[in-house]
Amino acid sequence: MFRLLVILLLLGAGQAAAQAPPACVAGREGMVACLGEKLCECRWQPGGTLSGRPAGYRWDCGTLRPACGVVPPGPPSAPLSDLLLSFPVEPRPPGRR
Repeated sequence: MFRLLVILLLLGAGQAAAQAPPACVAGREGMVACLGEKLCECRWQPGGTLSGRPAGYRWDCGTLRPACGVVPPGPPSAPLSDLLLSFPVEPRPPGRR
């Protein structure tokens, strides 16, 4: 009897861990979530006759999305941007190249 109780508890714990993804609605546009090893983004996707889907908000988990835990590339570091801004630019009179 004790073994049966333990087995039932373990099966219930496994089902509780598998949750449905959060709903992708207008209020969550731009939100990201880790779904199936991908960092998916909630975004508006237009419908179409080729895809057979109506327009609406959906999770974008395409092949171009990064994997979970990978930091997406950001802007360049400050020293590089300071270097690019330090070049003097002199205005030229009109008509000269």
